[in-house]
Amino acid sequence: MNIEKMTQQNVVVSETKTGINGGNSSITVAQKPPAAPGGYIPIPRRRILKNLEINGGQRINISIDSMRASSPTHAKSTPSLAEEYNSWILHHPSALDMFEQIMDAAKGKQVVMFLDYDGTLSPIVDDPDRAFMSDSMRKTVRKLARCFPTAIVTGRCIDKVYNFIRLAELYYAGSHGMDIKGPTKESNSNKNDKAEEILFQPASEFVPMINEVFEQLVEKTKSTPGARVENHKFCAAVHFRCVEEKRWIELAQQVKSVLKEYPKLRLAQGRKVFEIRPSIKWDKGKALEFLLESLGFANCNDVFPVYIGDDRTDEDAFKKLRDRGQGFGILVSKFPKETTASYTLQEPNEVMDFLQRLVEWKKLSTKSRSRV
Repeated sequence: MNIEKMTQQNVVVSETKTGINGGNSSITVAQKPPAAPGGYIPIPRRRILKNLEINGGQRINISIDSMRASSPTHAKSTPSLAEEYNSWILHHPSALDMFEQIMDAAKGKQVVMFLDYDGTLSPIVDDPDRAFMSDSMRKTVRKLARCFPTAIVTGRCIDKVYNFIRLAELYYAGSHGMDIKGPTKESNSNKNDKAEEILFQPASEFVPMINEVFEQLVEKTKSTPGARVENHKFCAAVHFRCVEEKRWIELAQQVKSVLKEYPKLRLAQGRKVFEIRPSIKWDKGKALEFLLESLGFANCNDVFPVYIGDDRTDEDAFKKLRDRGQGFGILVSKFPKETTASYTLQEPNEVMDFLQRLVEWKKLSTKSRSRV
């Protein structure tokens, strides 16, 4: 299935804003987004559009240390590392160990789930095209979506992540939230025809530029063994997981040399990856906020968002939840990291365990209410 394929039943409207070169650009939003648990309330678009100003092409400093820190690995456990981890875990306890306390905080509120993909629902692998989630994880996420509104928020383009997950009932926010679509629904004309709704694409004007940069990055980095470039439609990624460490800085310089000609793009780092994105004020935290508003929870005190992710880019969502004073973030990591997440899980298997316990908690709480 190609999630980009739209039918005539998918009615969209366009709004305009000042483009990066002073002209008007189109931002596509759905006129009638699909129904989802929690309902839909129209979003005050003007306020959202104000958040899309150009950031000014900011850059990050790249060093070997920062590249190592993007995805830490420790071959041996030493007393100092164990001490560091024990200190860290006191401030970021296991979400499994704290499950009862977490659910006490969520009692009587609408839980909304946000999930990263790589490193969260699937293991981190050398080949990003083989980051498959297990069948048991897919079944768990399907059950989760039947209990709570559930969204996938990922740096990947929607097509790729949908091909991995293959669950039509989810919300998908691809390209770090720059491509947001709602659950599929049956069209009125044909029950076998599924239509996807575009909810928001704040960086649509950048697509030609990203395509151009992608081609240049492929050409520029082909001399570096192990480098891999991906086009995520609204952003591009250069993976260095399979590149020898002695060539990391060389690869970073290659990427920066391409970006010199594109001041409206910015460079960020993820887990063993450089990410090239439009310099608009939009990230996974903004996507989380947008989806909460789409579900009708803009100003609700009884909503309890939970965001689970493993990457630096997920920190924007963790911080958003902390600023809202609602719900919490869970960082997936076996090693100490600086984070604004409240809790931790060590790996995708623990994520699946946590999600399964959430589903059981929902079933039990529903049974309890039905007896009253």
